Amino acid sequence: MSDESKILAGRAHSSPLTSPGTRNYPHPIVAREGWLFVAGSIAAAVLVHWLAGAWWAAPLWLVAIFILQFFRDPPRAVPLEPKAVLSPADGRVVTVERARDPYLERDALKMSVFMNVFNVHSNRSPVDGEVREAWYHTGKFFNAALSKSSLENERAALWIRTPAGADVTCVQIAGLIARRILCYARSGQRLARGERYGFIRFGSRVDVYLPSGARPVAAVGDKVYATESILALFP
Repeated sequence: MSDESKILAGRAHSSPLTSPGTRNYPHPIVAREGWLFVAGSIAAAVLVHWLAGAWWAAPLWLVAIFILQFFRDPPRAVPLEPKAVLSPADGRVVTVERARDPYLERDALKMSVFMNVFNVHSNRSPVDGEVREAWYHTGKFFNAALSKSSLENERAALWIRTPAGADVTCVQIAGLIARRILCYARSGQRLARGERYGFIRFGSRVDVYLPSGARPVAAVGDKVYATESILALFP
């Protein structure tokens, strides 16, 4: 991680430089998308525990614990840096490059975050803005860490225009295990930085295409957290 990235990441976790209202979280600490999975796994573990004992139920309790941690959805503080583009997902940065935005047909800065099965999978808006368009594409299920997944896997994309007129494309991409993309944002909706807009089940990736003048702060290999980590700065 670059020195600037470390400084900005530190700022994102520092209370004087984060929005004080962001911890009034409107969603449960366990994502609603996982309630059925969590309830089912716990019920199965309890039933086997009751019928056959702790040893037979142990594997099911481990599965229940894994599912519970997968669907955790903690509140996040929003950095106050006005030019910041925030990470839309927890995970590891796998791409920082100049690329063609296939949705807006422009040259752009592309940054990608890969989520493994141990990351939080709630997706949040990287910027304040209005959703100008939303797309959904069926596709394949290659490993989401691979660059070809950006164009060949199942994906849902949002075009967000900031109040300053900057265009941001945010793309949820299904992975090898992930087979369900949930995107709740619709055209015409206004999103706030850090606002929860979607979820991807069981491992995936999020691509962000920014104006070519944006300056990356995070680097390939950096571990980032949705909302609290800064990916890039607008000019």
